Amino acid sequence: MRVPLAVAGLALAAALSAADDKGTVVEWAGLRSAAPASWKEETPSSKMRLAQFKVPKADGDKDDAEVAVFVSPGGGGVDANLKRQLAVFEPAKGADKVEEKKDKVKVGPYEATYQDLKGTFLKRPFPMSKDATPVPGYRQLYVIFETKDNTVGSLWLRGPEKTVEANKKAFDEWVKNFK
Repeated sequence: MRVPLAVAGLALAAALSAADDKGTVVEWAGLRSAAPASWKEETPSSKMRLAQFKVPKADGDKDDAEVAVFVSPGGGGVDANLKRQLAVFEPAKGADKVEEKKDKVKVGPYEATYQDLKGTFLKRPFPMSKDATPVPGYRQLYVIFETKDNTVGSLWLRGPEKTVEANKKAFDEWVKNFK
């Protein structure tokens, strides 16, 4: 059976459109998952980052959010990294402590910890800098696990609370789809 050229062209356009619905495929700790297409891949800002994305801001927010992916051989362990993430936040105005929730999730074959932080983000010019600019109303979703060879895999979505909330479902699906 012969397929008319117009029908073949439509099928090809549909296939390309479906491929465009997926974003960049990230390979992380031997796993792969396609990031949401709305996340714009960026050149990683440091050698520690495997991948980095800009996540478009939600209506009413003045800043975009950011996704960063890390793989660290001998990365200090899960607990030390969770404490490090907590330390980049301070309590929101009027709060006694940074709002923190932790859950267990599965990332491919790995048991991971999912940390959700809300408060004032301490934005630093570089990670170990003592100088920090407090940025209120921030949220971070952080996922971390350790492989059998003590490699730590971690990633986060960090930005204004409204933007992070608007992207939480897509972030969670992306994490869940690493295989």
